Amino acid sequence: MRIGIVNDLQMAVEIMRRAIALEPGLEIAWVASDGEQAVALCARDRPDVVLMDLIMPVMDGVEATRRIMAESPCAIVVVTADVARHTARVFDAMGHGALDAVDTPVVGDADMRTAAAPLLRKIRNIGWLIGRYGNRPTLSPVDTLTPRPSSQRLLVIGASAGGPATLAQLLRDLPLDFPAGIVLVQHVDASFAAGMADWLNDQVLLPVRLVREGERPLPGQILLAGTDDHLHLLADGTLRYTEDPKESLYRPSIDVFFHSVAQHWRGTAVGVLLTGMGQDGARGLKAMRERGCLTIAQDQATSAVYGMPKAAAAMQAAVEIRPLNQIAPRLVQAFA
Repeated sequence: MRIGIVNDLQMAVEIMRRAIALEPGLEIAWVASDGEQAVALCARDRPDVVLMDLIMPVMDGVEATRRIMAESPCAIVVVTADVARHTARVFDAMGHGALDAVDTPVVGDADMRTAAAPLLRKIRNIGWLIGRYGNRPTLSPVDTLTPRPSSQRLLVIGASAGGPATLAQLLRDLPLDFPAGIVLVQHVDASFAAGMADWLNDQVLLPVRLVREGERPLPGQILLAGTDDHLHLLADGTLRYTEDPKESLYRPSIDVFFHSVAQHWRGTAVGVLLTGMGQDGARGLKAMRERGCLTIAQDQATSAVYGMPKAAAAMQAAVEIRPLNQIAPRLVQAFA
């Protein structure tokens, strides 16, 4: 895999060079000292992955991400000092198509391999995603049960690259009296899941917070998966976190959660799969469709990254494929 580094600090560039050198099969394609250089370099020599800083002269990482995804799309990971302190910028970059975010490695008292481990894990995950590390791990089939009639209502939404801004736009169009519980699974590290919940709270009408172990989804609130473990819906209707399946590429996995909804939810459920790279969520959405649920995938024109919705469309997991601005009105209609 060929890696582009975008950072104006020589020390940070050197640490990332040393980190990449630890992983066989990785090589540095080029280094840019600001976003404008990165846009130009991507146009001439597109790498497999771009490691994008946020705070830079000339053009920052958010605008560079927007330009690259519009002109020379490739996998982008935000790598910046103190991700938690720059939450809003991180979500802006993810809204334009960045896949993930991680702190710039800091050696300090740790050895280089330990310091580099979180960054290298992100790069390996993207390697699986784009097919550079062989076949992606697959989930075991989930046995499904026949739903029983119930007045309970549940809306489940999965998103990845481009997700934060897309979720904000969809959710702000839902009324305060929306009659279903809402659960979100966004590909986001636990380290800034709470920041994303706070950010969404500033964008939408309904209150947003992280899922608490053992609670039930209820109308009047939006719950966001908030750990690096997978979110499951259990047979008693409560939400739990679990590390299984350990082989799943994404943590939290949309597929894992959607499968558990297909298996255990006894009322009316609707599944929505939004923008994102790869295929996570498509099989889970299909499982929900096979249980008789309404399933919706975002269309290509309004997706920042048309990967996950495309996979859902290809396997006929979505009953309906809609532009983003039509999804919220359809959900209001579905739960009327």
